Amino acid sequence: MKYSIIIPVYNRPDEVDELLESLTLQTVRNFEVLVVEDGSSVKCDTVVAKYRDCLTMRYLEKANSGPGQTRNYGAERAAGEWLIILDSDCVLPEGYLAAVEAELSREPADAFGGPDRAHASFSVTQKAINYAMTSFFTTGGIRGGRKKLDKFFPRSFNMGIRREVYAALGGFSAMRFGEDIDLSLRIFKGGYRCRLFPDAWVWHKRRTDLRKFFKQVHNSGIARINLMKRHPGSLKLVHLLPAVFTVGLAFLLLVFLGGLFLFCFGPDHMNRSFGFALMELSVLPVLLYSLALFVDASVRNRSVRIGALSVVASFVQLTGYGTGFLRAWWRQCVMGQASFEAFKDNFYK
Repeated sequence: MKYSIIIPVYNRPDEVDELLESLTLQTVRNFEVLVVEDGSSVKCDTVVAKYRDCLTMRYLEKANSGPGQTRNYGAERAAGEWLIILDSDCVLPEGYLAAVEAELSREPADAFGGPDRAHASFSVTQKAINYAMTSFFTTGGIRGGRKKLDKFFPRSFNMGIRREVYAALGGFSAMRFGEDIDLSLRIFKGGYRCRLFPDAWVWHKRRTDLRKFFKQVHNSGIARINLMKRHPGSLKLVHLLPAVFTVGLAFLLLVFLGGLFLFCFGPDHMNRSFGFALMELSVLPVLLYSLALFVDASVRNRSVRIGALSVVASFVQLTGYGTGFLRAWWRQCVMGQASFEAFKDNFYK
């Protein structure tokens, strides 16, 4: 068996159904599938049973411990030469494993990652969120499969690693968020070779509403500080940009409110004119950035509606990550709290 596909799942039987169905369509067939139930109250055992005749399946159950430890549980029981980690909210194109095979034949690797895309069937919100997570204007394209990166850090929604390398590194850590980047950093530190496989992409549904999306990226911002603590030197300029954006947006809001106050309550015409000018100056950069997002997202998705919602999703993505980053920086770097102490009520649940 060459590939062991490990799918941790928590209360998402419908998503697992779609993912398993896409696995039945793969042109490469030398793989097994391990679905690991992470203490779910809504189980997917009946869904898995549907595919036992057409897939080499293993269905495992365990107490809830989070995605990283659930992947480790599956990896310990896997038989494949390669472990492929997928999130349950992904769907594979039929050529996914063929693309992996082609890349491994072309050039050696110890680990790999692939990009993600939005499927035509995704909701407008899901497509907008996908844009926010992959656009050059929001993340610099670092999650969109750019080929010019000197290093590619796989995310756990679409990650492959040799089983012996996984074992040597001890698998995923006990981090609740950012555990995939932690593993990617340890792959490079261990001297192993990790590459982007641009054609081994998946359709990734991500979150289904903007509130859940904010919470997800907020926790990712917290995780970046934890990663900086664990791996000194891993923090790059691109990781600071959402926090800078968030602070800048707050500053522009204050300028706008100050201008509005002068415009409404200024004692003379000069003060009111100055207030109006402040309002214009504070709004202009936000409008220009929003316009760039709107045009780019509308063209990419061929939809003005998705373009408009992508503007909202992009602001949610940047401010969510930025506030999480700043919150963790204040508590851990300024106040000196440990990561568990700082976020035990929400981060480690």
